[in-house]
Amino acid sequence: MRARRLAVAASVAVLAVSSLAACGRSAPDVAAYVGDMRYSVDRVAAIHDEAQTRYEESVRAAAKQSGAEPTPEQLRLKVEREDILNLLVGIDLGKRVVEEKQIQVKDQLTAEQLGQELGVPGTEYATLAAEWYDVYLALEAGLPGAEPTDDARETLYQALVDAGVAPAGWSVDEQRQNFAQAPFTRQVSAVSSALQDEVEKLDVTVNPRFGALAIPALLETESGFRQYNLPYVEGDSAVTDVTTPDPLPSVEPAEPTEPAGPADS
Repeated sequence: MRARRLAVAASVAVLAVSSLAACGRSAPDVAAYVGDMRYSVDRVAAIHDEAQTRYEESVRAAAKQSGAEPTPEQLRLKVEREDILNLLVGIDLGKRVVEEKQIQVKDQLTAEQLGQELGVPGTEYATLAAEWYDVYLALEAGLPGAEPTDDARETLYQALVDAGVAPAGWSVDEQRQNFAQAPFTRQVSAVSSALQDEVEKLDVTVNPRFGALAIPALLETESGFRQYNLPYVEGDSAVTDVTTPDPLPSVEPAEPTEPAGPADS
């Protein structure tokens, strides 16, 4: 897999796992519970902050070579803490599925490649980014396709619209017709169903400050791979009995410096 085409899809994370505390599944310092494991808010923030620092260093170094001064927007990493949690839980669940289904996961993208492409070399962010996309692509290739229901098709369609991949305004019939000609819809539906099955088995719950979980999925287009977020754990599956936290700092997306060279996945 060539890294540049996948760089546009980066929305990555790192695992932050510890034993489940006896206090129940509502601790405000826990971002998500997966079975008897928990992922801490602090860990999510630490991975994000490390990546943000390294990204800023990379942008400044590139700008210095041309004598330019980057704007605050250009210095901001194009990733939110919610995106990190998506990958954090996704890696956990995805690895469980590939083990259960005996699906082979190939090393298609290295952390070194992705770290350089994203301007975050040497970070856990880059390491887990590579791991997630290897797992995701293995699931797409290894699971038998599943025909989406109308509700699932609508959810997938809206995710593609939000990502700027599909035009808005398709009716249900138009969604059926267009998706019938797109084999990827069966593959991504299979991945979504498999992760949902794991959610039910493990009683996954999510801190409300992070909202719903979504799969950072990939779609190959004429201009390269595009990433879109497909929800698979809605808000009503989230942790509900938590104290109201302060809102997470918002990190607005920035236009990253365009990496050179050809690309593919």
